[in-house]
Amino acid sequence: MEAKRVTLFAGHYGSGKTNIAVNYALWLARQGKRTALGDLDIVNPYYRAKDSQRELEAAGVRVVASAYANTNVDVPALPQEMYALTENLDTYAVMDIGGDDRGALALGRYMPAIAAENDYDMLFVFNRSRPLTRDAQSALGIMREIEDACGLPFTGIVHNTNLGRETTPGTVLSALPALEELTRLSGLPLRFTAARSDIAPLLPSYIGEVFPMELQKTIW
Repeated sequence: MEAKRVTLFAGHYGSGKTNIAVNYALWLARQGKRTALGDLDIVNPYYRAKDSQRELEAAGVRVVASAYANTNVDVPALPQEMYALTENLDTYAVMDIGGDDRGALALGRYMPAIAAENDYDMLFVFNRSRPLTRDAQSALGIMREIEDACGLPFTGIVHNTNLGRETTPGTVLSALPALEELTRLSGLPLRFTAARSDIAPLLPSYIGEVFPMELQKTIW
């Protein structure tokens, strides 16, 4: 995979975008790239990139998140240093965007700088196992809502159909018809399929590039 300077992951609640963002940041760091992960999810206080802060920082990944993340107080506030992710051009930035259009609103303030640099990937995480994205039309609707809210167009799709630890290769493959329709309707390419590291080697080569990852360990 070839990484852009800024990679943003967005999608429906529970799509797995946070888990992918964490694994993607760790993957960049393992390649020797100066990496930072911005947690822009100010909507969902329960599953956040900040949950993996210790592991990320041990790998050399800088974590930027709300001071209220993982506390009993949760307000829609983002630190000023989040702007450094779009301003420091020597750092590969990974950004975890809040679910749906409400969460994507937080991205709007950083959009002008990201668009001006034009070295970004805005990736829609598609998980057919989620109730509101079981078909391509529903997923496309959420995709358009997010784009309208943040003002930044998606550039690709990440396939992440899973059932957590219950996932099998069949779980992933069952979503291929809907995934193919989504790529057709949106006109966007499939960047990769994300799969648990023990399942990734069992997936057939015809599905394209597979990104093996570990399930995020939360503190909750």
